[in-house]
Amino acid sequence: MSSYGKIIRKKDLSILQKTYIPEILKGLRITIRQMFRPTFTSQFPEERFKPDSSFRGRPVLVVENGVERCVACGLCARVCPALAIEVQAAETELEKERYPLKFEINMVRCIFCGFCEEVCPEEAIVMSDEYLLVFSSQEEALFGKEKLLKSTEDLKERLEFLRSHR
Repeated sequence: MSSYGKIIRKKDLSILQKTYIPEILKGLRITIRQMFRPTFTSQFPEERFKPDSSFRGRPVLVVENGVERCVACGLCARVCPALAIEVQAAETELEKERYPLKFEINMVRCIFCGFCEEVCPEEAIVMSDEYLLVFSSQEEALFGKEKLLKSTEDLKERLEFLRSHR
């Protein structure tokens, strides 16, 4: 008979180990030690969390000098894994040839992955630091251009972070 057929048993547990008392005491020790460490709890409605510039909150469209940066290329809509973005282009007389006639993000479907931000050639869509999103209906969750537009001054930290990490 080969060595593969042998059954090797580990040492049987002692009576004390069978009662699991040592493991229970280890758990209690960890719990008691944790009770005396400083807490990190914040009182949420009164104390608001200020996220870092790397935080990915709700996506917004960037407005620079009163004109939106978006050229309606549609890359953000194509790369979105949740199919949350809808873009319809129109012609314009400005330097750029197109602008988004309709730009909608379904915030119920959005998974805050940041792919739209990464693929945008114009830095026109970025993830903001806004994290409070409450809807009472599906229609409220459809964010059109009027809810998405935000100035470059409001997004200064995020835009600097993106430029430094590209």
